Amino acid sequence: MFAAHPARTLVGAFGAVILLGALVLMLPVSSQGGGTTGFVTALFTSTSAVCVTGLVVVDTGTYWSGFGEGVILALIQVGGFGIMTMASLLALLVSGKLRLRMQLTAQAETKTLGIGDVRRVLLGVAGTTLAIELAVGAWLALRLRFGYDHSIADSTYSGLFHAVSAFNNAGFGLNVDSLTPYAQDPFVTLPVALAVILGGIGFPVLLELLRHRRRKRLGGRRTWSLHTRMTLVTTVALLVTGTVFTCLLEWSNPSTLGRLDWSEKLLNGFFHSAMSRTAGFNAIDIGAMEASTLLMTCTLMFIGGGSAGTAGGIKVTTFAVLAAAIVAEVRGEPDSSVMGRRLAPHVLRQALTVALLAVGLVIAGTLALLTVSSAPLEAVLFEAVSAFGTVGLSTGITADFPASGQLVLILLMFVGRLGPVTLVSALALRERTRRYQLPEERPVIG
Repeated sequence: MFAAHPARTLVGAFGAVILLGALVLMLPVSSQGGGTTGFVTALFTSTSAVCVTGLVVVDTGTYWSGFGEGVILALIQVGGFGIMTMASLLALLVSGKLRLRMQLTAQAETKTLGIGDVRRVLLGVAGTTLAIELAVGAWLALRLRFGYDHSIADSTYSGLFHAVSAFNNAGFGLNVDSLTPYAQDPFVTLPVALAVILGGIGFPVLLELLRHRRRKRLGGRRTWSLHTRMTLVTTVALLVTGTVFTCLLEWSNPSTLGRLDWSEKLLNGFFHSAMSRTAGFNAIDIGAMEASTLLMTCTLMFIGGGSAGTAGGIKVTTFAVLAAAIVAEVRGEPDSSVMGRRLAPHVLRQALTVALLAVGLVIAGTLALLTVSSAPLEAVLFEAVSAFGTVGLSTGITADFPASGQLVLILLMFVGRLGPVTLVSALALRERTRRYQLPEERPVIG
């Protein structure tokens, strides 16, 4: 069934988990007040958790009971593990089909996955997830216990909750104001940022980095695939760019970075840049940011993180491929190339398809939200991009949308989480060779 209809299986499985999670969250035991939660609220929370987004219409720490928070944490874990596993297996399926049809010889160029690696993918994703979450959770628990005098139970639970939420790029927090109480504490913000980055670059990249680290230790030659190199270089470039622009635009804003010293400004500029890719935690007030910073953040959220990871967006490799195509066209070169490799034409078409469909979806979602909300355009656009990119950052207007607006955000989160993965796999699996060529003609461009 998976081989015959992989996209349908992925969408159906996630839809079923979301619905089940919503039904459980509607139970009186899931809320602190003991009452039944409305279906739209439960569905929104379940979708946000499974799609590892972090947008909320009710505060996680004060509205949901311990049981409800446990359900949300389980949904985050299922969603994060599921998307990494399914995306990696889809990459395996696609690469195997293309290798058989096109006699590909470079397995490393297809996300390092080959036929027969299903068990390795499952164990690798599970082992990597568990190791990172436990390490970050233990660090945060120790910091909360000895740095903020939390009880052992509270520090352990809070540390684990935020570690799972961070690695899965979910952005759910137990505090009303997210991580703003720790804005000046690098021992909290930096581990969270590290977990977000590791979860966001994707399992194929993490697996390759670990494998080549072992190979280097044994004296072997270290060569990275094009996918890994593109992901790492683009990720670092976007992190640096986001940090620089956040600091420049918010340096003197008294409601955000203006009240901090220069080292804390750099720390929070980096943290905001990392969270925009696509975690959803915030250590400074998003609603108080300048409009220019919101637009810059929208760009980072739209691009997102790495493929087959917990981040959303159109993915950094899609952005890198489009950038390479622009450079090649400006130079007048017939082919696009990246890091000494020529990009196949179908890769360019897939990247362009994903990007343009994503733009259309965000515009349509923004228009729909504007019709049911009186919020300014920049705030509504920010919410739409945050939902599509499964980021979770918010200017504070999510709960103000009526039920119809929340349903629009639910759709954006679901399509934004699964759309790029299923679309690219479907395009790749449908690829066929045409045995004839039509007459060539060039329309006027520009």
